[in-house]
Amino acid sequence: MRGDHSGEVSAPTLRSEVVAVVGLGKIGLPLAVQYANHGRTVIGCDISAEVVATINAGKTHNFEEPGIEEMIAGHVRAKRLSATTDTPAAVGEAGVVVVIVPVLVNDAHDVDYRHIISASQSVGKGLKPGTLVMYETTLPVGTTRTLLRETLEEASGLKAGRDFYLAYSPERVSSGVVFRDLKKYPKIVGGYDAVSGAAAEAFYSSVLDADVIRMQSMDDAEFVKLIETTYRDVNIALANEYARFADSHGLDAYAAIAAANTQPYSHIHQPGVGVGGHCIPVYPYFLISGAGEDETALTLPRRSRIVNDQMADYAADRVERDLGKLAGAQVLLLGVAYRGDVRETAFTSARLLRDAFTRRGATIYASDPLYSDADLVALGYTPLPEEKKGEIQAIVAQAAHEAYKTYDLSQFPNCHTLLDGRNAFTPAQAAAVGMRYLTIGDGQESIR
Repeated sequence: MRGDHSGEVSAPTLRSEVVAVVGLGKIGLPLAVQYANHGRTVIGCDISAEVVATINAGKTHNFEEPGIEEMIAGHVRAKRLSATTDTPAAVGEAGVVVVIVPVLVNDAHDVDYRHIISASQSVGKGLKPGTLVMYETTLPVGTTRTLLRETLEEASGLKAGRDFYLAYSPERVSSGVVFRDLKKYPKIVGGYDAVSGAAAEAFYSSVLDADVIRMQSMDDAEFVKLIETTYRDVNIALANEYARFADSHGLDAYAAIAAANTQPYSHIHQPGVGVGGHCIPVYPYFLISGAGEDETALTLPRRSRIVNDQMADYAADRVERDLGKLAGAQVLLLGVAYRGDVRETAFTSARLLRDAFTRRGATIYASDPLYSDADLVALGYTPLPEEKKGEIQAIVAQAAHEAYKTYDLSQFPNCHTLLDGRNAFTPAQAAAVGMRYLTIGDGQESIR
């Protein structure tokens, strides 16, 4: 049935008054609230009994979304939102099922489908005829049509396109601003067949305030998300290449990029000390996985991943040349979160920076206003003891937390160098305490 789009079809009548959301993480929980905001009765499903109990108590484990706790409390009181660990039972009550559980890559960059296969098996066990099942997890092209469809069919005994509707619609939101993004960005959908696509389009049109764009197939919709995410990784890698060139030629990459971007066809991103998060360092590998053994395919995404991961070593080299040596030096890493003011460390560049400085013989400490010392230890970092502040010789800013705008640098009286990898500080802050201020692409390397 894939690719069957002969003529427009009407959306089928769904039992859409009850929606099951499978996966109540940083994106799944706000989606559940969004559907409840639009009058649906929502059953959230998660393997964590703690998460389920928290939601059923009218509370949340996700404090990054403004107003979400108040919305959850109100919906729980009104019986529009509940949570359970029994996914098959919830699916059995729902007319629409939205699945958003993680798919990751391992250290060898192989795609790990275990969580989404397990979730799909649970969905299949409760699946009833006439239900619309939609996946929002970012996936390699073809995954919904093959692996996930087959998993659902095997677990349910039903057939997609005949007994139930199947669609794919990638999430396009960021942690901390999910509700804003749901209003701002068009929703991409693709169906297993024309009727499934129409059903998905109709559902999202009823629960979102943004436009809905229907693609020809689920594969096309999966491709859209991989394109937009890989574009960002490639663009950042290009900015980092510009920055390294600027450093070696005494140029200011930031000023040059800003000037270039006044031309409407130039949209260069900002250089930095690496790329972190759930998306940008991960999803290019989903795209690359579709190329199989052909290493000549997708050469730019492959190279960009290398360039961006190498920026940690480049940062360590910059600091080492500025100090004279790193062996025996005491270095403070500011910010272990992958992004400013987001309490999340997925694929954070802080890990690569920690390892790069350690390989050069430095002792590296970590500090982050979003994490306690105990949190830092659990994440594999060494918190900075109070008595060691006077021994810090260099600081590397890895996350642009708002708190750093008023951060007291005077507590490090013997610190010579501040490498600002995220434009979290200003040159004036460093100058006020006698520190040398460096950024990636400032051009100072060539004039030393």
